[in-house]
Amino acid sequence: MKQVVQEIGSGQTRVADVPQPACGAGQVLVAVHASAISAGTERYVVDLAKASLFEKARRRPDQVRRVLEKVRTEGLRSTVEQVRAKLDDAMPLGYSASGIVIESGASVTEFKPGDRVAVAAPHAGRVAVGRNLCVKIPDGVSFEAAAYAGIAAIGMEGIRLARVSLGESVLVIGLGLIGQMCVMMLRAQGCRVFGTDLDAAKVERARAFGAHAADVGSPAEQVRAFSRGFGVDAVVITAATSSNGPIEFAADACRPKGRIVLVGVAGLNIPRPPFFQKELEFTVSSSLGAGRNDAAYEEKGIDYPIGYARWTAQRNMEAALDLMAAGSLPVEQLTSHRFPIARATEAYELMTAPAGAQYGIVLEYPDALVPDARRSVLPAARATASPGTPGLSLIGAGNFARLVMIPALEASGGFRWRGLCTAKGMSAEHTGTRKGFAFATTDIDDVLRDAETTAVLIATRHDHHGALVRRSLEAGKHVFVEKPLCITPEELAEIEDLLARLGDAAPMLMVGFNRRFAPATERLRDHFHGAGPLAVSYRFAAGPIPPEHWTQDPEVGGGRIIGEACHAIDLCVAIAGAPPIKVYAESVAAAESRPTDDCVIISMRHANGAISTVSYQAGGDKAFPAERIEVFGGGRAGTVDQWGAVELWSNGRRVKADGARDKGHRAEFAAFLRALRDGGAWPIPWSDIRGATWASLAAVQSLRHGSPVWAE
Repeated sequence: MKQVVQEIGSGQTRVADVPQPACGAGQVLVAVHASAISAGTERYVVDLAKASLFEKARRRPDQVRRVLEKVRTEGLRSTVEQVRAKLDDAMPLGYSASGIVIESGASVTEFKPGDRVAVAAPHAGRVAVGRNLCVKIPDGVSFEAAAYAGIAAIGMEGIRLARVSLGESVLVIGLGLIGQMCVMMLRAQGCRVFGTDLDAAKVERARAFGAHAADVGSPAEQVRAFSRGFGVDAVVITAATSSNGPIEFAADACRPKGRIVLVGVAGLNIPRPPFFQKELEFTVSSSLGAGRNDAAYEEKGIDYPIGYARWTAQRNMEAALDLMAAGSLPVEQLTSHRFPIARATEAYELMTAPAGAQYGIVLEYPDALVPDARRSVLPAARATASPGTPGLSLIGAGNFARLVMIPALEASGGFRWRGLCTAKGMSAEHTGTRKGFAFATTDIDDVLRDAETTAVLIATRHDHHGALVRRSLEAGKHVFVEKPLCITPEELAEIEDLLARLGDAAPMLMVGFNRRFAPATERLRDHFHGAGPLAVSYRFAAGPIPPEHWTQDPEVGGGRIIGEACHAIDLCVAIAGAPPIKVYAESVAAAESRPTDDCVIISMRHANGAISTVSYQAGGDKAFPAERIEVFGGGRAGTVDQWGAVELWSNGRRVKADGARDKGHRAEFAAFLRALRDGGAWPIPWSDIRGATWASLAAVQSLRHGSPVWAE
């Protein structure tokens, strides 16, 4: 299928041929008939992508700060590699479309194949979208009109935040696509509307769409006269500019205790005198309505009760479609240009042309109901090795896979890329083409059936790890799975049973516990070789993550102990030299509503008599050094700070070494590839993999029960 893609590094907007997305649980798969370009939002994205690296940094100082923090914690080389990979990324464009349902995922009963729907989804021939971002199209509303529903919902949410009522006077600043819709909707609500824009043609169009008055620029006197000398009751700003002018004009135009809502983009230097003197309200509207960007709402399909959130994103889209059906929102009259999806690049060239050259641009999909494949053969794969070398396929192409895993593997070499599988397809096509994969797919079976795939690399969200490991092993593929191995005791037991059944014929299984392969770890292990039972202490000062982040969700990420503290637990297993047999964990007392599993101390006793503690803390300052390891035993001591400074003590003498801030990713994948080519022992023994995974699960169990957990 075809999809509009924006290249972040080159600034190129292109139409890519990508695999059809998979329809997940709680989703509907839609064959798109039309999608509308949101000129303001999409122009900003395109312009930013085309900007120089310096200009990108100037516009996004928050990202610059993140890069500098990475340099401090991870070193320059690793940071440069990740920044380059990020700049080589691509993103989908668009968020408002319409089409026909062709498949409904598990638990979806309100939408069936054949339903005409509007969706908040990108410009693509097929889209898989959560049930709460999908609404049925009323009879009499065309696909073209319905394609505007997502965009209209943005204007509607801004109007709702302005709390306007019958007879009130409202100023709309900016008469682009959303501004014109706001004029229509405010008129339908019984408000008196004044519209302003810098473009005289847009001003005339606003009059045609029902504005009671409209003028060019910032006509303060006309607005005052329009409001009968009092000032308008509310202002909706839909302009897109870096200027602070719209804010200043809105404040001047408002009556005392008036309301101002920013829907578009404007300078946010709020002038205190008018806001103070008039006690003005100012609100920044967030997209389509309640639920937007909430994973529980968008991905899990958990709706907000109507008594608590009357106007969600979905209900705003429904209301917009109702207005279209009633003739109060004639959005077809906004369409100035139509392009088939194959010519979408022409549409974006038009969109970025001087103001007035376009208005509403609709992309059409003439092959909407032609079946699409879930596998795409990519341009000839680069020859990274001879044909007899291992073939690797990758499931998942998120940040870790693209920024860490792929570069580390390519640094080792000696393999061939085969398939890249992702749920949505776009990232599989983009990354697969650039890295020389043979094919891109959204169907995992394409990878598992591929005869030339020797090993499968799994880099999905954590809740998929356990099942994908089992399926890959059963298919006879060697497996590398990024941590954690799985997120439930039941999954661990199933994997263990499978390996036992397969016996000596079992393919290799490796988990991404990279820290045991770090140079600093090797120095510690060499230093304590032959020493008696050790005492290991690992302080992991992890930064805070919002409670709503997927890694905090026990059903998706498993929580931070299972999802990240497992790194520290495994390193303790590697240094102690034996798996844990007893685990006890305690966390800080509950604080407000935030989780406390990321402020925890985990104590472990190992099978060889060693003891270890993991202090996993997310409650400290970001600038505090994140990781420190201390080891004692056999008359020796050793410490590692931030994977850089290594100090080894014995016989009253201290030896310093440099760990190069290397966390072991390259060595980890080099070990995996050697084992693939040469056979022999697994790079991480199953007893260690199982022991670290069990201890992570046991730590969570101990927190819940308040008592130690012993291995069976």
